[in-house]
Amino acid sequence: MLDRKFVLENVDFVEKNCAQRGVDVDVRQLVALEKERRQKQTATEELNRRANETSKAIGKAKDEEAREACKEEGRALRQQKDSLQGEVQELEERICEIQGGIPNLSHPDAPVGADEGANRELRTGKTPIKTFDFQPLDHVQLGEKLDLFDFDAGGKVAGHGFYYLKNDAVLLELALQHFVVNLLIEQDFTPIITPDLARTEILQGVGFIPRGPETQIYSVAESDLNLIATAEITLGGMYSDVILESDQLPIRLCGVSHCYRTEAGAAGRASRGLYRVHQFTKVEMFAFTLPTQSEATLDEFCSLEGKIFDSLGIPFRVVDTATGDLGGPAYRKYDLEAWMPGRGEAGAYGEVTSTSNCTDYQARRLNIRYKVRGEKGTHYVHTLNGTAVAISRALIAILENYQQADGSVIVPEVLRPLMGKDLITPCR
Repeated sequence: MLDRKFVLENVDFVEKNCAQRGVDVDVRQLVALEKERRQKQTATEELNRRANETSKAIGKAKDEEAREACKEEGRALRQQKDSLQGEVQELEERICEIQGGIPNLSHPDAPVGADEGANRELRTGKTPIKTFDFQPLDHVQLGEKLDLFDFDAGGKVAGHGFYYLKNDAVLLELALQHFVVNLLIEQDFTPIITPDLARTEILQGVGFIPRGPETQIYSVAESDLNLIATAEITLGGMYSDVILESDQLPIRLCGVSHCYRTEAGAAGRASRGLYRVHQFTKVEMFAFTLPTQSEATLDEFCSLEGKIFDSLGIPFRVVDTATGDLGGPAYRKYDLEAWMPGRGEAGAYGEVTSTSNCTDYQARRLNIRYKVRGEKGTHYVHTLNGTAVAISRALIAILENYQQADGSVIVPEVLRPLMGKDLITPCR
């Protein structure tokens, strides 16, 4: 969340940022409630002071009657203080609720716009878009020919949006995980396999809405546990309520996890098959940095995502995400969109990864700080996240870009040693 003092001193700026991000938050009400809270807090402290003075006067009273009068006055003052303190606490809770709904600030260079239509293309990858001399199939059609998926069985067992991977799709998923994790280890990331569940307070700290009608999160009934939508949640939560030493930073983590999303309202041809599903595997990059390191780390994360898809030989573009499409915690976000020949009649780009600099927004909510040796006080770290590979969408890009006229699919060169084959053909 944003620092409350900053919000109070920059009301117009914060309101404008909320408007540009399409978030309806009553910042003025926060200001009014904080003013009232401070007044009542001051009155509470005054009542407490008077009650303490009255307690001291008891021993100096001239007789029993005077002592009882002092005691009665002290009790009355403490009752008033306790009652007012309760009102202060109620105001604090209301303020925190509003404060928690205020999104992060936006980078000055982020394109201003309501949705992805305002995104700005920054660059394209090394692999050019391929022109086919035949009508390319989409990944669902390819999967049927090659016996790679079973959406019907997935729907029967778990419902629409679930699926089985089969045969070479399994080997391809494992090869992608292995390839990406090894690449990130070479870049000084610590590999982590995270829990698939997290407490509600951790999801809220990272910036997700775990309960309610607008949530994308699956919650466990009669529990404060939730299935995670991304390892960003569990990686960020690892250091909640921790004070780090500045020389420990940056901490770079590479998390492998399943991800679960309700994907409420998603529909249409562009979302069919593996593109928008309720469960998938993802390799996530996460970093805790000093404030001075976060912008460079965001660029590095974006570069690593590009390196992965360049290595896979997938055409892509990188876009600077518009303010209205950033999501609450992100200060700046880059999306990597891969070319998918089966996406529409002529093919189209589809998002496969994103990376965000969340500055100190998540750290304030999770209470993650650092201290500098020899200096007093602590400071909030900056947090960054980036999808190294979301397996389901990477599978789409590989199958559709590497398909051949006979329905087979060439295995990307970097994955061949891991899969043990060069070509995916129908099972016999």
